[in-house]
Amino acid sequence: MSKVKRTEDGRGDADGDRRTDGGSGGMFGDSAATVVTRRQRARETVDESVVAPFKVAWSDWRTKVALIILGGFVATAVLVWLHQAGYTLLNDVLRVVGSPWELEAPRSPVGVDEERRSVRPFRNWQHPFGTFDNGVDILSAILWATPSMLQMVLAGGVFSTMMATVVGTVSGYKGGTVESVLNTIVDIAMSIPGLPLVVVLVAIIQPSSPYVVGILITINIWAGLARTIHSQVLSLREKSYVEASRTMGISTPQIIRKDILPNLMPYITVNFVYAARRVIYDSIALYYLGLLGGGMAENWGVMLDWAYNLYNALTVSGKAYMLVAPMVPIVLLSMALILLSQGTDRLFNPRVRTRHAGETVREDDTDHEVNPPA
Repeated sequence: MSKVKRTEDGRGDADGDRRTDGGSGGMFGDSAATVVTRRQRARETVDESVVAPFKVAWSDWRTKVALIILGGFVATAVLVWLHQAGYTLLNDVLRVVGSPWELEAPRSPVGVDEERRSVRPFRNWQHPFGTFDNGVDILSAILWATPSMLQMVLAGGVFSTMMATVVGTVSGYKGGTVESVLNTIVDIAMSIPGLPLVVVLVAIIQPSSPYVVGILITINIWAGLARTIHSQVLSLREKSYVEASRTMGISTPQIIRKDILPNLMPYITVNFVYAARRVIYDSIALYYLGLLGGGMAENWGVMLDWAYNLYNALTVSGKAYMLVAPMVPIVLLSMALILLSQGTDRLFNPRVRTRHAGETVREDDTDHEVNPPA
């Protein structure tokens, strides 16, 4: 007859020994289950999706410079948008600090006096960047065009990237009839000349919304990225981890989102920047040619048109600033987008992300464990 000992928690063990056969008194029976609250899950999600990527991106100087420049453009766009809506917050602050310059709509002033015509930069602080021959303040015109330019860039970049990503991943992963149909659509889109198509569509539609302009400019440039993504997905879908996910019965959207898209993000971000820069240059060209816009300097392309065609900034001495001034924001915005794509490329390096998350040990410690001293 076996002796039963009473433990402190009131449960008995035969012969004083604890059972290890998986019963309630086994080695796992007394372990407390870990309960994860919603707040903890939300915090982990934010850390993984926002905090860790931001730390990785911010560690690169190119990302810092890009975010500073883009942040300046966004802040300017918000202030100008508020001014256009009737909330003159920017001018109120400028009056408080005693600034002689104030933001104004870039229309040709009625009955403009001679003192306002062709003011050169940094000579009259009521017009820091100077004026055109028609009296329009150049700094006001540059800032006034910023909100619509950012709207066009955002609309065109998002539309092009989403179209290319969806078409490329679905056609590459599904195969069969779906692949044939989508590839045919891509081939048709790639065979149509881009700029002539945009010119025809703009002439027919005459869009006034900057979002529509951005989408029209990128109406077929997504096809090239879709073709690249398609070829990448063809190789990724044969990987062992993708096969394992299919075997486990995971749905196609989840496989694409968790197993396919992370490997495509470098291509996607680079091409988003390409599409955004394409929107900048093409929109400026359309406004410069007079296919878009009205009589006011509502885009940097209109300013270039005034400087070159109306006021002969290249041939008349002392007027080159009319061309240089609108080129500055074009160069800055394009450079910021390029630096952002280069800096955020570190986000897709798993070693870098893991190191910043603090989940790895140092390589010398690993070597010490693998090759212990004799």
